[in-house]
Amino acid sequence: VQLQASGGGLVQAGGSLRLSCAASGRTSSSYVVGWFRQAPGKEREFVGRIITRTGITSFSEFVKGRFTISRDNAKNTVYLQMNNLKPEDTAKYYCALSINVRTPGYEFWGQGTQVTVSS
Repeated sequence: VQLQASGGGLVQAGGSLRLSCAASGRTSSSYVVGWFRQAPGKEREFVGRIITRTGITSFSEFVKGRFTISRDNAKNTVYLQMNNLKPEDTAKYYCALSINVRTPGYEFWGQGTQVTVSS
């Protein structure tokens, strides 16, 4: 399985960006795609995830109400819509895929896409 993340860029505080994560290779009909981020000098942190078969999502508290995740199963693509962005959202964003839905292990990772939010 290969993951390709895209859509990052520079945006002003309060703005929006939509990241995409396209999966290719031997994917199943149901898996979990998670979004993570890592800022310079900080540890990687979980942002949110989606179960592709059901569309059920979950998020970390610091993005609830601002970020949403959706999927297009026909395109094997998951989207992270980020609204009301804050400078502290600046980080490299990664998508990861887990075959195990119940206990995601995120065996596959994309290369990351940079998001920079200016104040």
